[in-house]
Amino acid sequence: MGSGEIAWAFEERGNASLVAPAGRVDEATAAEFAERLSKFAETCRDTMILDLEGIAYMSSRGLRALTLAQRRASECGTTIVLARPNPTMREILAISRYDRIFTVTETIEAAQDD
Repeated sequence: MGSGEIAWAFEERGNASLVAPAGRVDEATAAEFAERLSKFAETCRDTMILDLEGIAYMSSRGLRALTLAQRRASECGTTIVLARPNPTMREILAISRYDRIFTVTETIEAAQDD
């Protein structure tokens, strides 16, 4: 994975989708991040688990992408749960108050149970 790229992993787990991006969400990658998240949100599973462990940084454009994905997901009844935020992402979510907008779990298993 080079500079300015996000690696993606996707897995179906029962009636949940597990989406695991890795890299930095910044000016160079925010558009791709938003587009991919929206597409994953449109799978219309009960839950979309966004594994944040591999996200090194997220700008305000990345947070906006989360908001847009949440709107898309809610159109088909999908709940987005943010799982395993690393310390950097935990701080970004707290400062932006996104930890009050989204359910945030410490594990992927807890996100599936939510």
